[in-house]
Amino acid sequence: MAQFKKFTDSLKQNDWLLQPLWDYLLSQHNSLVSSPFFPVLLAFSCYFIFSIPFAILDVLGERAPLFEYKIQKQRHPTIGMMLRTLGTAVYNHLVFVLPAVVITNVVMPAPPLPVVAPTVWELISGALGVLLVFDTQYFFWHLVHHKNTHLYRWVHAIHHDYISPFSWSTQHLSAVELMTVGFWSNIDPILFKCHPLTIWTLSVFSIWMSVEDHIGYDLPYSPGHLVPFGLLGGAMAHDIHHQKPSSNFAPFFSHWARLFGTAITVKPTKKIEDEK
Repeated sequence: MAQFKKFTDSLKQNDWLLQPLWDYLLSQHNSLVSSPFFPVLLAFSCYFIFSIPFAILDVLGERAPLFEYKIQKQRHPTIGMMLRTLGTAVYNHLVFVLPAVVITNVVMPAPPLPVVAPTVWELISGALGVLLVFDTQYFFWHLVHHKNTHLYRWVHAIHHDYISPFSWSTQHLSAVELMTVGFWSNIDPILFKCHPLTIWTLSVFSIWMSVEDHIGYDLPYSPGHLVPFGLLGGAMAHDIHHQKPSSNFAPFFSHWARLFGTAITVKPTKKIEDEK
């Protein structure tokens, strides 16, 4: 405990660490980062870039160097499936997300970017706080939509078009689900009074975690294995959710699934396969 306090105190004292980066962004890329469309561009670019390596692995199939870590080796996403899910993400962003950004900017313009950067402690604590709150919001939203037949059918079912998830299917969502997730993603950092740099860092990290949840590969160096005590769900947990939808409802962490008795943390057994 004393060592942890010493570590956090050192983070709080290093006020200058992120200032050079922030100064560079303001001086060299101000027009880009101050645009109301920048957060959307950042999030979609990360989704696209993070998905490409795993899409290549899926195209290679059994020839892929990491195929031994594929969770459902008998199922292979096709090019058509990849194009369909990517098309859904593009359509939702063009038809729903971008107009929402325009309307929001007209009704409630964003304030000017601050001159001072956040401290490392402010960035880490703010991002962690937002992740925990979002994880809670989505867990209960997700649980309700799986328990209610009508909500599942009209809102969430599209995300379960594929029993074996793959990277592009991360944003294979209905417009309602995407806008709900987008609302929380925007309002939670405001409630925590997060610095824009914290919000952008959180966006990159959370998009990576979301894509990693859907890649279909249980990689030994993934965050789910690196973070101790099984605190994170990871690709295996979410892959099992697609195979057995009554389990693992949280997007990132594992504590709510454990508390509600819905956690499954091992590969599905023959019994689970039969239940499907």
